Amino acid sequence: MTTPPPSSTFDTPFEGDLGPDLELALRLADAADAASMSRFDAADLDIRLKADASHVTEADLATERALRALLESERPADGVFGEEYGVTGDSNRQWIIDPIDGTANYLKGIPMWTTLIALAIDGVPRVGVASQPAIGRRWWAATGLGAWTTTPSGGTRRLGVSAVDAIAESSVSFQSIGQWRDAGKLDALERLTSAVWRDRGYGDAWPYMLLAEGRLEFVAEFGVKEYDIAALVPIVTESGGRFTSFDGRDSLSEGSSLATNGVLHDAYLDLLHSP
Repeated sequence: MTTPPPSSTFDTPFEGDLGPDLELALRLADAADAASMSRFDAADLDIRLKADASHVTEADLATERALRALLESERPADGVFGEEYGVTGDSNRQWIIDPIDGTANYLKGIPMWTTLIALAIDGVPRVGVASQPAIGRRWWAATGLGAWTTTPSGGTRRLGVSAVDAIAESSVSFQSIGQWRDAGKLDALERLTSAVWRDRGYGDAWPYMLLAEGRLEFVAEFGVKEYDIAALVPIVTESGGRFTSFDGRDSLSEGSSLATNGVLHDAYLDLLHSP
């Protein structure tokens, strides 16, 4: 198991000061932005295929190395779980990082990719940062400290999910038809898209941020790893939303995710799992 099962639910309050960890996570994002942007849209970018046939670029590797180096200096006792270099350390505090979420976009020069940085304590993601330097945006949160984002003018704004309370009035992102087909959930996708006001497949981390900003009510996907979603959990929950697996459990390791504005979570679960 790459990360321990959560000792409590994702929205359980945390007793302790997460301020220093959040400050470090934001500095980690700064280091990641510098590493990833230095090679973004480079004509000679080195691109390779991993064993699972997914792409990895020199920037994925360099960005994760930069994050690990800073963590080794600042939090040597903490564990690290990264997409490219796996798990190191054995601690109830584990940094979970995806250096470039959306590598397919990165290697194509499409600016919609994200560095994801999370700190899980006893298996529960408590700190999360999602940084999209190519479009100049960042979102961050820590349990009890709220969720925040940068604004186009350079300020900060607290995040809050929407108050939409009817599925028929909701806007959703389902990631991709292929994901739902491969998971055997096309019937559920048809029920969902037939019931809502608007459906789109925005992809990767960005729709979760749109949810946290109150612009969507639902995001779900399949085939995800812990490093794809850990940073998103505190951002969504601190925005007032709810984050579970597709089956409604608080878990990072089930290979699925379902995030909502909270008020509609149970209704979406009922709709998706109805016979």
